[in-house]
Amino acid sequence: MPGKLGKIVEVREGKAKVPIELVNKQRDAAEQSGLRLVDDPVETRASAQVEKQFVSFLFLKADAEWRKLDGGRKNELSQEFISVFEDFRDDFLVFPYSLVGFDSKADLMFWRIGRSMDRLQDMTARMNRTGLGSHLITAAAYLGVTKKRVFVSESTEDRFHVNAGEKAYHFFYPCAKGREWYEKPAEEREAMIEDGMMVGRRFPNIKIHMTHGLGFGEYEYLFSFETDEPKDFVALAEELRSAGEVERNLGGSHIFTCRKRPLAECIEALG
Repeated sequence: MPGKLGKIVEVREGKAKVPIELVNKQRDAAEQSGLRLVDDPVETRASAQVEKQFVSFLFLKADAEWRKLDGGRKNELSQEFISVFEDFRDDFLVFPYSLVGFDSKADLMFWRIGRSMDRLQDMTARMNRTGLGSHLITAAAYLGVTKKRVFVSESTEDRFHVNAGEKAYHFFYPCAKGREWYEKPAEEREAMIEDGMMVGRRFPNIKIHMTHGLGFGEYEYLFSFETDEPKDFVALAEELRSAGEVERNLGGSHIFTCRKRPLAECIEALG
């Protein structure tokens, strides 16, 4: 049916048809433009059923000493680290990503989604105490929270869930608003956010997640863009820039390019 977000629409980008999907935009305001705002739970997957979720993006970088270790020692420390990682699978959703070759600031990223900030801290502390953890430096850490109501694209989703980690590539933008933003009327701010999301709807094969970071740090919004084709994200970024959304919403924020891989592969890529 036209106008429903779950509908995959083909849009021509050059000579190619590009399908689009926008999901998990957390807001409390009522929505127009045909998006479905869920108030009551429906039948859902039980993997992450929480009313509000804390979302952590932890970026790590390996020191030079790690690459000097012999293969046997690296394997031993890697297995220890993976064991700790697996111990927290029941506490929250956690996805490992490699940034090796893509970013000079970080080599590894963990995207973690769950109900307890304490468990997020417990996991980080335990990883730090491992042999591999002693060779990992925190390059950046961002913490946010989901809102109670979210926009969804599938009938099996509801306001209690965040669909994450479903695509191969993850592009992460922390976003801070300036004083001029807050001097604008609330209605105008809402309209400007909608303008940016309308651009995103032209690329529904890209999943857009917005997490709220206000109160946890200097960034008010934490944007995640998931896709299986990086070229699609480049096209979206160009559209956002031409619409003025990059400068208005993201400023000079660093963009992290991440590739989802099994943790063992992420560690092996460290060298």
